[in-house]
Amino acid sequence: MFSKILIANRGEIACRVIKTAKRLGIKTVAVYSDADRNARHVAMADEAVHIGPSAARESYLVADRIIDAAKRTGAQAIHPGYGFLSENAGFADACAAAGIVFIGPPADSIRAMGSKSEAKKIMEKARVPLVPGYHGDDQSPELLAAEAAKIGFPVLIKASAGGGGKGMRVVESAEKFADALAGAKREAKASFADDHVLVEKYLTRPRHIEIQVFADASDCLYLFERDCSLQRRHQKVIEEAPAPNMDPVRRKQMGEAAVAAARAIGYQGAGTVEFIADQDGTFFFMEMNTRLQVEHPVTEAITGQDLVEWQLIVAAGGKMPLTQDELRIDGHAVEVRLYAEDPARNFLPSTGTLVHLKLPQEGAHVRVDTGVRPGDTVTPFYDPMIAKVIVHDRDRTSALRRMAALMGETEVVGVTTNAGLLKALCSHPAFVGGEVDTGFIERHRATLFAKPAPAGDRAFAVATLARLLEWQDAAQPAAHDPWSPWNAHNGFRLLDEGHEEVRWIDGEREVTVIARRLRSGGLRLELPEGVREARVQRLADGRLSVNLGEDSFQATVVRRTALDGGIDYTLFMDGGSVRLRLVDPLDVTQYEATASADAMVRAPLPGKIIDLRVKAGDTVSKGQALLVLEAMKMEHTLAAPADGMVKSLRYAVGEQVPEGAELVEFE
Repeated sequence: MFSKILIANRGEIACRVIKTAKRLGIKTVAVYSDADRNARHVAMADEAVHIGPSAARESYLVADRIIDAAKRTGAQAIHPGYGFLSENAGFADACAAAGIVFIGPPADSIRAMGSKSEAKKIMEKARVPLVPGYHGDDQSPELLAAEAAKIGFPVLIKASAGGGGKGMRVVESAEKFADALAGAKREAKASFADDHVLVEKYLTRPRHIEIQVFADASDCLYLFERDCSLQRRHQKVIEEAPAPNMDPVRRKQMGEAAVAAARAIGYQGAGTVEFIADQDGTFFFMEMNTRLQVEHPVTEAITGQDLVEWQLIVAAGGKMPLTQDELRIDGHAVEVRLYAEDPARNFLPSTGTLVHLKLPQEGAHVRVDTGVRPGDTVTPFYDPMIAKVIVHDRDRTSALRRMAALMGETEVVGVTTNAGLLKALCSHPAFVGGEVDTGFIERHRATLFAKPAPAGDRAFAVATLARLLEWQDAAQPAAHDPWSPWNAHNGFRLLDEGHEEVRWIDGEREVTVIARRLRSGGLRLELPEGVREARVQRLADGRLSVNLGEDSFQATVVRRTALDGGIDYTLFMDGGSVRLRLVDPLDVTQYEATASADAMVRAPLPGKIIDLRVKAGDTVSKGQALLVLEAMKMEHTLAAPADGMVKSLRYAVGEQVPEGAELVEFE
């Protein structure tokens, strides 16, 4: 076994590998960019080496710097994680040339699966089921259109060298094929420098099922399946193992097909063979990922195995710890990806500092893989994942119920997250009942993306009590005259009963809460729905213990200054969160900021302007596209917030813009 390895990755990926290495007594070396200088994976490793600027192409994707770091630190092997250089055959070759073990498959296996079209040819020879389609080299539009007609619409155009939904188009009819093909080829060329595409039959309600395979020098086996059908924009949202409604016969057929695929390319190490399955159970090969997958923890949960440990054993020349007959499925596991993104805005990534972060507590049923800590920053340079939360329970219903509760208890302030959507998905009756396919989220959009209900009295009461505690903490009697009325903070009024007024903005409404102090020491709150007596106490961990009328509960309140200068209070209570904006009647700048915001579209995150759809003087309607911003490897279209006329455009195509930058001004 190795005594020291280098992890050529970052974030939760690197932390995950380091965890297993430490358990096995293996020293670890981390690499980091400028943006990750103080990252969690750097702190966890035994050593860390700086490899360049923040952009991945200047650091984590520079193979020579990573290999040099391994040589300088004496690392015997490099674990590439998943992403970055993990499926780069050239990097695997370079490691071998440098005398360093690449903890992954042979370079030739990576090359064999690197092109989707070439992979399909290999799978066809290995008699692995394929989706009806065209995977040839002739890329003339006329031939591709003819092949699409032969397959039968709808068809799917896919970039041969791609992934992540880039260069992919669903085409419903022959009339739309030419435009869709041109768009797919443009996107493929821009993303992968290769516009080669393949055309396949499009299944209308497909499931995405993948098989975890593993191989050493003499044997190959499968560790059952994962269902990764719940997706948005072709990106996975929830993964689970085993797959719902999977019978033993189908499981064996898919597992053996996956093993045949791995053997066809002389595979070694951890890999995933991805299948697309129809509702009737038929399945077809999609692609093979020649690396460990993001969702591997659910496989580990149901098998009781550590796949990173298996990787290290096999890379060091050993045999897999178990045989196919020794593997068993125990219970059900679900993994959710907690992202810094806004589902209500088409999953727009969110950047910022994690001013408050409370993830689920790990235990017998719960595992949390994360690369961040409170105070860390989600930057525009990398994937905006905050954590993967994995639940293992006796059955699927129990696992989903536990996960829904955990998402309701997750607390993040500083960025917008998808925690609410994850909770809604895990508690959705149709999903819990077994309705699973890649179109689920879009089909149930009306319920999953329902507009939040107005804040209730409990929320206004908690926010007001938190504000009153702040005033109480700030009130310091003058040392020379502690009895002076000028130092009192009790809401004294000369011609009125003493009271405090706290004003809040909830969406488009403004609410004033009046708090009157009682002789008993409590408070009487005048709330939108009536008058309630209240008491509050701050607990040792910072949470508030609240008595409101006959109700007793706890809540976490986080105060934060927003980018526009306003003060937001985020409340975590009742299995969810509410955000209210404090109104300070003495602060005129906040009204100026609000007026300015109403007439301005700002950059939601740092990026580059790649297209302008309007010009000064144009009249636009609410929802009309104004410009396209490229950030976090994706394109984001910004729309008009209301009807109006464009007064000015502050940036030109090609210019970089910081978060919060004023982009479009309206009359």
